[in-house]
Amino acid sequence: MSNLEIVLGSVLILFAIAVVMVVLFQEGHERNAGAITGSVGDTYLSRHKSRSIDTFLERWTKVISVGFFLLVILANVLFYFHVFG
Repeated sequence: MSNLEIVLGSVLILFAIAVVMVVLFQEGHERNAGAITGSVGDTYLSRHKSRSIDTFLERWTKVISVGFFLLVILANVLFYFHVFG
């Protein structure tokens, strides 16, 4: 195994962990399900705070996912053309 393979594998693992973490931090789409039971505590600040955090996390999910897939494609092309060893 060459050093470039080890570095590429490590970066792929970091991207995979980052994607999982960002997705897990996002709120579910059923966040207003408490409206049926009357346990809704929606205020102006809570609605807009969660929306901005959700928007931030959604944006980073897209960025990290695109980076991950481009890195996987790059690794496969490099291995296919036997660039490593």
